[in-house]
Amino acid sequence: MPVMPDSGGPNVSKMRPAAASLVRVVARTPRVLAAATAMITLSTLAACAFGPPADENGGGPPRLPAPSATKSLAPDTAPPSAVATVLARNLDIPWAVAFLPDGTALVTERDKTRILKVGPKSGPDGLEVTPLQTITEATAQGEGGLMGIAVSPDYATDQTLFIYYTTETDNRIARLKLGGKPQPIVTGIPVSGLHNGGRLHFGPDGYLYASTGDATRRGLAQDLKSLGGKILRMTRDGKPAPGNPFPNSLVWTYGHRNVQGFAWDAQGHMFATEFGQDTWDEINFIQPGKNYGWPAVEGIARGGPYVNPIQQWKTSEASCSGAAMVGTVLVAACLRGTRLWLVRLTAAGKVLGAPTAAFVGTFGRLRAAVVAPDGSLWVTTSNQGSPTKKEGDDKILRVVVSGGGGVSKA
Repeated sequence: MPVMPDSGGPNVSKMRPAAASLVRVVARTPRVLAAATAMITLSTLAACAFGPPADENGGGPPRLPAPSATKSLAPDTAPPSAVATVLARNLDIPWAVAFLPDGTALVTERDKTRILKVGPKSGPDGLEVTPLQTITEATAQGEGGLMGIAVSPDYATDQTLFIYYTTETDNRIARLKLGGKPQPIVTGIPVSGLHNGGRLHFGPDGYLYASTGDATRRGLAQDLKSLGGKILRMTRDGKPAPGNPFPNSLVWTYGHRNVQGFAWDAQGHMFATEFGQDTWDEINFIQPGKNYGWPAVEGIARGGPYVNPIQQWKTSEASCSGAAMVGTVLVAACLRGTRLWLVRLTAAGKVLGAPTAAFVGTFGRLRAAVVAPDGSLWVTTSNQGSPTKKEGDDKILRVVVSGGGGVSKA
């Protein structure tokens, strides 16, 4: 089969215009009455505490309140839903978002290899966007460039960031103090015009996790001596973290085609999005040392030593990059599928009910999904150079997800 790019073909169906006003999206599942959901009013939104108050900045984004914590211990029964407003616009492929301890947002632009500061000031186009630094060591090529960014858990004292970027010869992970030169801690991650992985997050255990792609060399995903097609776990010096499943190895899991999103639930379970090739895109429950099957398997395997995905979709409906957990809901931001998938999970890490599709075609291709300090979700679009490009692209969206309260033990 031919190797296909992560992003898949663009969705060229007629799309609703993206606007800076609040957007209400409800479950697109048979369990929801379409007639009822289509006529939701602003008063209903206000009753849910998600409505926009008066704009105090003359054209700036609505000042939405922080999502309220769910007090009920019983699992929600209604499908999850989401509302969104545009926070910032006129960016160029914003690939990753991270927040400093003071709430400042840092955003990477893949092709321009820049780190941006977004907010807190705002103006007519939304939050103010300020370039902080260009990573001249990074090389933008195809799906490569400046990608992941993570903030040290001790940033208040060490002022350290971690970035994932492409060079002419490899992908690498580096420490960085803003204004300084990147100090590589992991080099030699396979590079290609496609399938470079690139996501970085600190896990609940305090160690740094990174996702890599197979760099279109399919066999690398099964080669434990290669860093390609893996999820890696490391110390802040780039060394194998204690407890890694393979001796003296950064490898946490293998058999991946191209992971660009992962997140943890309240129980510490890890989940990742996975780009398929022609047939199935996946959500996987990540367990150390496990083999997720690529290239032998795409989607659910019929036998064999591989871990099956907990959810799969046709590539035209997904091709998801970013992932984040909001309560019990796993949110996957999709490129080719031009939507968010909202997947409710149980405490055991299983899918509960049918996933909900939100914002289908509304904002075009969606890339990053990160929980902000106020509990909302920041989602980036990735429409530059694509037929899905609209006025103001690329954008950062603020999304509030409802229906993620309570936990089922099943």
